[in-house]
Amino acid sequence: MRKSVQKAVWILLAAGSLLFAESIQYTTYVKVVKSYPEYETAIEKTPVETCWTERVPVTYYENYQEPTVYRRPQGDTTAGAIIGGVAGGVLGHQIGKGRGKDVATVAGAVLGTLAGENLARRNATTYQRRPQRIARTRYENRRRCATRYEEKKVRNFIGYKNIGYFKGRKIVKYSDRRLKRIPVTVTISY
Repeated sequence: MRKSVQKAVWILLAAGSLLFAESIQYTTYVKVVKSYPEYETAIEKTPVETCWTERVPVTYYENYQEPTVYRRPQGDTTAGAIIGGVAGGVLGHQIGKGRGKDVATVAGAVLGTLAGENLARRNATTYQRRPQRIARTRYENRRRCATRYEEKKVRNFIGYKNIGYFKGRKIVKYSDRRLKRIPVTVTISY
């Protein structure tokens, strides 16, 4: 009797499809024939830090001499004044005429004396020597570290692969637990 009811439903559906040309959708359940767990293999990297102490050369600079002021000895400026005075007097004597010769000679001698003394002072220079630096090396302990990665293969659970058959077709459904039935939505268009 059950088959005759199904036949009648199909006939009604076919007749209705000729009149309205629509679709019908319903859900049925397919029995799970086989269910087994699925895994994936992944590579897991773990950082491992290794540290050690190492002696390292360190360069530093130090001054070994303080700055010093050096002055070249001035000597006696008298010699410069005498030579300048004589040269100025001779020049003044040649420039002047008549009674102005004596005045020019005296003026030349005074100016020559001042110029000679100034030149003698200028030759006495002052200079400063810079401190000299020495590079020195000492050794210090320094901590050094390096990071490397250890790799290992890990199997991760993906889920269950549930397999069933509906009208000769294989149906596969993944889930986080084993299923007894798989829901299948059937659409009939007419």
